[in-house]
Amino acid sequence: MAAAGATLPPGPRLPAYVQTLAFLFGARRYFDACRRRYGDVVWMSTAFDRGFVMVFDPAVVREVFQAPPDRLRAGEANAVLAPLLGQRSVLLLDGAEHLRQRKLLLPPFHGRRLQAHAGVMRDAADAQIETWPLDEPFALLPAMQALTLRVISTTIFGVTDEARRDELERRVRTTLAPLQRRLGVLVFVLSRGRFGDREATRRFEDHKRALDEVIFDEIDRRRGAPDLGERDDVLSMLLQARDEAGEPMTDRELRDELVTLLVAGHETTATGLSWALDLVLHDRRVLERLRSADDPDYLDAVVKEALRLRPVVPGIGRVVRGGPFELAGYTLPEGVEINPSISGIHRRSASYPDPQAFRPERFIGEDVPDTYTWVPFGGGTRRCLGASFALQEMRIVLQRVLERAELRPVRRRPSRVRRQGITLVPRDGVPVRLASRRS
Repeated sequence: MAAAGATLPPGPRLPAYVQTLAFLFGARRYFDACRRRYGDVVWMSTAFDRGFVMVFDPAVVREVFQAPPDRLRAGEANAVLAPLLGQRSVLLLDGAEHLRQRKLLLPPFHGRRLQAHAGVMRDAADAQIETWPLDEPFALLPAMQALTLRVISTTIFGVTDEARRDELERRVRTTLAPLQRRLGVLVFVLSRGRFGDREATRRFEDHKRALDEVIFDEIDRRRGAPDLGERDDVLSMLLQARDEAGEPMTDRELRDELVTLLVAGHETTATGLSWALDLVLHDRRVLERLRSADDPDYLDAVVKEALRLRPVVPGIGRVVRGGPFELAGYTLPEGVEINPSISGIHRRSASYPDPQAFRPERFIGEDVPDTYTWVPFGGGTRRCLGASFALQEMRIVLQRVLERAELRPVRRRPSRVRRQGITLVPRDGVPVRLASRRS
């Protein structure tokens, strides 16, 4: 029910449970139908949220991204992830606490520091390519997950000892496994005691505790490392970072940020790489152009167009606080969540003619998409900290795979999209066959 003085956008009057099913099993078609009928700002309701707003218009997204962060709170919208990430994760914080953590986290992901990781990304790609079987079908998604996890364990955690690195990666995979099921995050949320499987909750807590043991041990070891000041991995840099008051991060803050970087930079980048390779391998024109010339601009455009056509995360959230909020002519009551639809914004024909076509040329030249029509990493003060890191990793891995591996798609068409928790993944994992491998 709307609060007094609220003027809500139009939306479907379907029962909440029907809308819930539409979200879980047919979100794209449902959103498209709602947008056609009700416009670019739509009021919706599900069994888990009895009233929220979906946004499909870049102009309205601009209003959301430019709003004062104390009025539209992204941290509160991400609270569902607290059991995994921890309460001190930058994704869950708002206000001054978020700004402090963001400032401490930014330096490792820009400029010279970012370039220092390029060799690790290339080496991880080479190592992964060597494991692929010749003339046998295999799925790219798990291969990319293994690759990006190796990059994370080296560049973020700075673990080079083979045994320790393998143990860290094993515990990461075990902890994240429940979230890789189709409804993983939903089950994860519901199993916090409201409706869920208590045994599954206990197993998850046990796995998370085992992962935390390795992380806290690594923090303690690194703090005493004689070469701490010379290392360029993110953990070493964060141990030396100080806020404006001269205070370092606590061990709990370090743990929560490391897990956040792990989750945000591992699964999502692996999925983005799988989609990019799937689209390229099914488009001879794009594939031949990538292989015929060393063109960094075109390579970058391919990555960005892949993230447009196949965004990994379908949407983002902001919760209204501090009184009613004016948005696109409507007055939204406090507590309502606003959800810009990344998928919907990326499919607008006004911004992207023939939006279902894979056309990297959209991102070359002067009239390229702006920060409100291309939003795979969110935007405003909450834009993903690791966006530059992810884009660099995708460019390096994509180029290396095309240089060294002659991959052939097994299916005639690109993979279909499947919702897996809060991400959109290839339904069949992108099956391919390795015809030849170059040294």
